[in-house]
Amino acid sequence: METDREIVLKENERLDDLQRNGYQIIQNPERFCFGMDAVLLSGFARAGKGSRVLDLGCGTGIIPILMEAKTQAAHFTGLEIQEESADMARRSVRLNGLEHKIDIVTGDIKEAGSLFDAASFDVITCNPPYMIEQHGLTNPEDAKAIARHEILCTLEDVIAQTAILLRPGGNFFMVHRPFRLAEIMVLLHSYKLEPKRMQMVYPYVDKEPNMVLIEANRGGKPRMTVEKPLIIFREQGVYMPEISELYGF
Repeated sequence: METDREIVLKENERLDDLQRNGYQIIQNPERFCFGMDAVLLSGFARAGKGSRVLDLGCGTGIIPILMEAKTQAAHFTGLEIQEESADMARRSVRLNGLEHKIDIVTGDIKEAGSLFDAASFDVITCNPPYMIEQHGLTNPEDAKAIARHEILCTLEDVIAQTAILLRPGGNFFMVHRPFRLAEIMVLLHSYKLEPKRMQMVYPYVDKEPNMVLIEANRGGKPRMTVEKPLIIFREQGVYMPEISELYGF
């Protein structure tokens, strides 16, 4: 299958409409498709006019593409270790005519500090693997397992490399799970990334939070704002207005 920009879809791949600027993204459900956490992070993150933005572990490029549509940042770089995902990201960038705005680099988050110049980014984003344990994994090399479990990088790897690559005063945005919140705060503080803003995400108003969005500032002073909770569903299958707006419905 080809589009008018001559992008060939490979076996099991599909085109999904992002509801922003007419942008589309190439995904393979057999490997991994972006979830709500990526969409929420793209809405929570901020990038000022002229900013240089790095997304660590960009997968198929969802966060750089969505943030390009929503911000006036000058340039985005996505770093992804899995070549198949990086290839889909590059083709999606080309499909949307964003080659001048988004670069996709194949590489390891643990080596990010040597792949790019120190303190060269104004904003860094990351939707990292959430799960620590590998218990029950039948195939640790599976793309979905790598995205969900700390097989190829840990939370500390992400934060340590961010501290190297973020300019003083720059901002780091991450989505994670509330059960690791204490660890997140300790690591951020130890790498001089001061937590500045946090928002808990709840599937329903009467359920426990299942995601947390965090903003940290390199070298910032201690003071954190906790924003009002973000509720996903009003009822089963019905998004709250804030979520519908994020998705462009």
